Amino acid sequence: MTTAVAPDTRTGRSLVTDADFEMLAAFCADEYGPERCVADRVIDQALALVYVMGTTGEGASMAPSQLVDPGWHTLILHTGWYAGWCQQHFGYFLHHQPNSKVRTRGLMTDVVAKIRAAGFEVDDRLWGTAADCNPPACCGDGPCC
Repeated sequence: MTTAVAPDTRTGRSLVTDADFEMLAAFCADEYGPERCVADRVIDQALALVYVMGTTGEGASMAPSQLVDPGWHTLILHTGWYAGWCQQHFGYFLHHQPNSKVRTRGLMTDVVAKIRAAGFEVDDRLWGTAADCNPPACCGDGPCC
């Protein structure tokens, strides 16, 4: 499945330095187990999600997908880095208030729409919103990855 990308879209990766992205993606792969290429995608989407949550003030109504959640955990576990990044981009510390019970396809579709509306590329395979991609096929070793 290919997703058309508007020429003016940006990536979550563009919100950090190459060195920071490398640090975060390597940690995500080591700590949570996805292949490195999948960890890169997870961190990219986590950065876009957290950025949209922080800049819109809609964090309470948004949640990561199960596959993107390790990316947000990766950001938060680097507390000093995360606190500085939040301050730089939002002017405040965006707290993680987990509620995995709310992860529905409808919510994920809404979250994806908000990320797209903010101008970010979305990897539908990590959000469970791709028509032809359902777990466990999106774990990094399935036909849609």
